[in-house]
Amino acid sequence: MIKINLLPVRAAKKKETIKQQLAIAGASVVGVLLIAGVVYAVTLSRISTVNAEIKSSAAEIEGLKKKIGEIDNLKKLQAEVKKKLDILNLLRKEKNGPANRLAILSDIVPEKMWLTKYAENGGVVAIAGVALSEEMIADFMRALQASDEFANVELQVSEQAEVGGVKSKKFDLTCSLKHVRKEEPPKK
Repeated sequence: MIKINLLPVRAAKKKETIKQQLAIAGASVVGVLLIAGVVYAVTLSRISTVNAEIKSSAAEIEGLKKKIGEIDNLKKLQAEVKKKLDILNLLRKEKNGPANRLAILSDIVPEKMWLTKYAENGGVVAIAGVALSEEMIADFMRALQASDEFANVELQVSEQAEVGGVKSKKFDLTCSLKHVRKEEPPKK
């Protein structure tokens, strides 16, 4: 019988399969490393993009904070200017107040009635004078009450007196102003 030695063929096949397995393992390792490298590069790219977005957003937030600060300053300035304009308007209005009241008073006073005192104190007006009759005093009080400036007209005293040899009536009355500016306490 003939014996054939097949060992070297098996050994060669074994060597060849080992080489193939090593080549496949090496290619697999290289493939895995390439895939991991690509994933790592993509992840780094995303991280750098997100970091750039964060920096630009932070810069935008800082810019908006500055604008908000400027807007707040403008609102404060606007409030101060409005307050000053309100004060100026009030001063303009009040500037003519006593003059207007005295003009109205001079129009209301009937003939043969003379005023001897006019005083304003905190919205209360005290008026004193001399008239020929009580009817004149009553007419004067009704005219004061009907005016746009005076209210709550009350007669305090009415007494008979002789002025220049003529019998007349001395009177004192009080009334309040309809449009009184309210005093604001000073700010500290």
